[in-house]
Amino acid sequence: MTIRVLLADDQEMVRDALRAVIDRRPDFEVVGTAADGAEAVARAVELRPDVVVMDVRMPGTNGVEATRLLLADWPHPGPPPRVLVLTTFDLDEYVHAALRAGAGGFLLKNSPPDQLAHALRVVAGGEAMLAPSVTHRLIGAFTALPAGLLPGAPPGPTTADRRLDALTARELEVLVLVARGQSNRRIADGLGLSQATVKSRVNRILTRLGLDNRVQAALLAHEAGLLDPAADRPREDGGAHGGPGRP
Repeated sequence: MTIRVLLADDQEMVRDALRAVIDRRPDFEVVGTAADGAEAVARAVELRPDVVVMDVRMPGTNGVEATRLLLADWPHPGPPPRVLVLTTFDLDEYVHAALRAGAGGFLLKNSPPDQLAHALRVVAGGEAMLAPSVTHRLIGAFTALPAGLLPGAPPGPTTADRRLDALTARELEVLVLVARGQSNRRIADGLGLSQATVKSRVNRILTRLGLDNRVQAALLAHEAGLLDPAADRPREDGGAHGGPGRP
């Protein structure tokens, strides 16, 4: 199966370099490019790619707003494209808002070609690109931002705790592992489950929490205190804040 990719970046040199890297691989096809966020949305609606590689800092409509518009106002039947955000990370503070808007992952612009290809496959497959080496740094940087920088951000820790009441103890355990950046394979190996079972449980967790992807799940877990030193694993009573235990 060929993964169809749309590239959005305001620098022509970057677009050309990305196209060269992606098109040389037999399982990818670059179906179009865009030089700003507004064009990215329009081209995505026209071409219906599987993944949009979205730069953050672009003139006019930036990558954050383009991601929000694309995922919130998708006009076609079926799900919208996945969004893989390109970022310099240390400088692009708005990447956090893009993840809140529903982007499926993030990738550093200086990442090697093999990592880009891996990220595209992961995001196209419906999982988030949560690199374990930077997941906690991403969450820490996000939670340090003033709430005003994040229009439409989900509610704070108290409400996050209440939302987690919908999960079973096992689902909380899986959520913590997702928040630590572990892949379905690693979670399956650690819990003695099949990858299919883990994928099903992750999807059920996202549905019960009303979330779009694993990045948002990781942020919610952090907001609820599940990743704090004192709460680095699901609570033994099975509830998110003292509720009754669940199977």
